[in-house]
Amino acid sequence: MPVTIAFDVYGTLIDTQGVLSELEKIMGEKAPSFSQTWREKQLEYSFRRGLMKRYENFAVCTAQALDYTSAYYKISLTDGQKQSLLESYKTLPAFDDVTSSLTQLKSADCSLYAFSNGSALAVETLLEAAGIRNLFDGIVSTDDIQSFKPNPDVYHHLLQKTGSTANETWLISSNPFDVIGAINTNLNAAWVQRSKDTIFDPWGVEPTTTIETLDALSVHVV
Repeated sequence: MPVTIAFDVYGTLIDTQGVLSELEKIMGEKAPSFSQTWREKQLEYSFRRGLMKRYENFAVCTAQALDYTSAYYKISLTDGQKQSLLESYKTLPAFDDVTSSLTQLKSADCSLYAFSNGSALAVETLLEAAGIRNLFDGIVSTDDIQSFKPNPDVYHHLLQKTGSTANETWLISSNPFDVIGAINTNLNAAWVQRSKDTIFDPWGVEPTTTIETLDALSVHVV
């Protein structure tokens, strides 16, 4: 059977820092720190909602994280500015290595899936805007089971949707919590360490492999 490769979307295929240009128009030099806090809170809210079993979709987590970040930095955003920032999340750019690496994997007959906390519609829109939707066999969203990574149920849902087994499946992610979640469910997992400053969580759990760019992926999984 062909290898099934599931790619995390936000932060792995799609650069969440792409929102910086919109933020810079509003707050100038505070934009990088604002963007980082917004992203951290977005993930924190998904973790908390998953644990509490008080599900709201990822777009709600994103909007509420924006409200928190605005309050934290004492920056008042107009309704128009908020809407503009949230809209920018729908058309974030892909990283430079994405198209070439996915094309190479497709040519090797791998089955490629986008696997995300985002709703299927949000991911579909995002991948279309980035010009890479045609490279995927399908989209698997945790929204289907109303939970978030790294709940083990979402990785079992991935296997069910793709019809693959854990030993035939790779999770590709730049998020250590996602990699650990996949390893915990017996999938193979590649950590994309895009920055040398990024630290993998010291839990005594290691990625199957670590790569700096997606272009190195075919060497490890094909």
